[in-house]
Amino acid sequence: MGAKSKAGSRRFANYPRLNPLGIGRDISAADLIDQTFMAYNGGRLREAAQLLSKKMLPKNGTVGLTLTGALTPAGLGKSCRIPLMKAGCIDWIVSPGANLYHDLHYGLDMKLYAGSPFLDDLELREQSVIRIYDVLFDYDVLLDTDAFVRQVISGSEFQKPMGSDEFHFLLGKYVHERGRKLKLKDSSALATAYECGIPIFTSSPGDSSIGMNVAAMALRDSGLTIDPNRDVNQTAAIVYDAKVRGLASSVFILGGGSPKNFILQTEPQIQEVMGIEESGHDYFLQITDARPDTGGLSGATPAEAVSWGKVDPDTLPDCVVAYVDTTVALPLLTAYLLTRNRPRKAKRLYDRRDKLLGKLTARYLDTGTVTKIKTGRKVAKRTSAKR
Repeated sequence: MGAKSKAGSRRFANYPRLNPLGIGRDISAADLIDQTFMAYNGGRLREAAQLLSKKMLPKNGTVGLTLTGALTPAGLGKSCRIPLMKAGCIDWIVSPGANLYHDLHYGLDMKLYAGSPFLDDLELREQSVIRIYDVLFDYDVLLDTDAFVRQVISGSEFQKPMGSDEFHFLLGKYVHERGRKLKLKDSSALATAYECGIPIFTSSPGDSSIGMNVAAMALRDSGLTIDPNRDVNQTAAIVYDAKVRGLASSVFILGGGSPKNFILQTEPQIQEVMGIEESGHDYFLQITDARPDTGGLSGATPAEAVSWGKVDPDTLPDCVVAYVDTTVALPLLTAYLLTRNRPRKAKRLYDRRDKLLGKLTARYLDTGTVTKIKTGRKVAKRTSAKR
């Protein structure tokens, strides 16, 4: 090899050669991703799979999942989230209430159907058929699910203020019991979270049919309210606990929206508001179709998150955004992780919720933050640098 060829080899030493495998009949999903997803958004999906497998999950790292969009009606709860939860790949979740509400349909053995996005919606309305793009179900599914929620939350253990994680844990207990009576297996993410001690938060508890039923029951003197203060502090406590114990704190974002902000704001809550020195989440992975140039949070990049203290700048090269439809990406990523990684022991963060919050509270009270005005901005002055 001449000097020129050697110099060329050195220029590309950090880059794998593009030499994909010829796809055969029996290739696994994991091998398909590793050996044929070589460039563009296929390449980003390969990087996403490898980031999850090789950096986010190893060494007992803490992984928080967020989701937006109607993923549960499409079956991704049963096909993907439940297997990932049972394999210990997800430690805590932020979800819109709607995905949890539709999860109840599966947990109560109600029927949803694969339809078409091109049906006549006026005709569907006349036939009492609900359409979510190409997912169809009977209007009675909503009524029966509402009735189940109202019956459950009328119980004595719900008659108090609580965080959304406690609310979903209790609701999951009843879904789990109903599933056992119906002889269902792994049909509800709420029931699985109850089994595995995985806390599920919602950043907008009133913005779903579950929240609507909670609000209606308040008119019947229900004592149930969802405490957003508890949720904000509890999610920050999960992240803080991981970081002080030397574990990676990772975010796995499906879509964007309010859940994305809610999981990322944990670091500004720790740093900016509580004045506790921290460096941001260690790994950031997002599956999205949102563009960054519109200024919306859903499309905001991990580099932008660094400016807020949400992501550790030292791990920014490992952060991945894949511009892929979640209904395509998540089944592939699930198959990849279940092939490449051994199951992890569940952290059961829900069982430790009070202890985690107590640890963060004590650290915050010990910090001694002083607020002062400097050039028109409030600045937190730390009197203690200890974690």
